[in-house]
Amino acid sequence: MSTTVRYVSAADEAVWRELWCDYLAFYETSRGEDVYAETWRRIHDPDEQMFAMVAETPEHGVVGIVNFLYHRYFWGPENRIYLNDLYVRPNVRGTGAGKAMIDAVVDHAKEHGCEQVWWFTAGDNAVARKLYDGVATLSPFVKYQV
Repeated sequence: MSTTVRYVSAADEAVWRELWCDYLAFYETSRGEDVYAETWRRIHDPDEQMFAMVAETPEHGVVGIVNFLYHRYFWGPENRIYLNDLYVRPNVRGTGAGKAMIDAVVDHAKEHGCEQVWWFTAGDNAVARKLYDGVATLSPFVKYQV
């Protein structure tokens, strides 16, 4: 199956929102309408450094989304990219769509001088971790939050 990854356009709002809602439901959460609307606005605001892409196939249309953003850090002058959300429809998992989206974000990082792409996932997300183990290095860090 051939997968194409591209930046979202205004016409993608409904499918992006559907897939983002599915992603959030996977993590047993949701957000209010104000968050969906503001996030979509930020993705399209050239003054924001938040981006979204979709993966699509000729057979299934849009099958996945990836949301990411730039952030600065103290150990160097380059930006890094935090891959915030990656989601592929369950019926097309394992076909390469997830890897294609990660590759597209990494290409974006290289084209824009960002030195690293990183992300979190749930420890028990075995399907995603199988993909991630093949494309990235597992960090030894532990997350804390307040």
